[in-house]
Amino acid sequence: MNTIEALRTRRTIRKFDSKEVSRQVLDSIFEAVRFAPSWKNSRTFRFTVITDAKVKGRIAEEATRTPSNNKNIINNAPCVIIQSAVNGKAGYTADGEFDTVKGDGYTMYDAGIAADELCLAAHEYGLGSVIMGLVDYDKIAQIISLPEDETVVTAIAVGYPESIPNPPSKYEVAEYVRYID
Repeated sequence: MNTIEALRTRRTIRKFDSKEVSRQVLDSIFEAVRFAPSWKNSRTFRFTVITDAKVKGRIAEEATRTPSNNKNIINNAPCVIIQSAVNGKAGYTADGEFDTVKGDGYTMYDAGIAADELCLAAHEYGLGSVIMGLVDYDKIAQIISLPEDETVVTAIAVGYPESIPNPPSKYEVAEYVRYID
């Protein structure tokens, strides 16, 4: 699949087949994600892969916010990936001062790039994914024993799609692009 086709055909998937995602496929996805760009190559993004049903169940029960369908998504996904980021690196100089007016905003910018590349790489392997924001980040950090120098960014459910939804309506290019000639 070429890049444009991947961008046009990737969908947010919230219902998954029960088929397990192999470690080999996951490793191939992360091999691709390692090429994601980051602020001064700071590489602050991290991923914790959860396939254990008990741990997923704890996250679903203890760390999802309502109203949302995230509890069901997490319980039914064969794999949940917790994305975190190392604090105090992206956007900083070696002396610990901000190197940009965006402050530490590049941590989340870089995490977003890596998350999107993960979803696109998963799509290449026939997997679907959904990035879930309505979760309790602190509770997830506690459940997975996240290192203290990291912050949970999001939870991403990954698995083989039960079905592929039609694409939602999208903006026309003229609605979000300005040219200055």
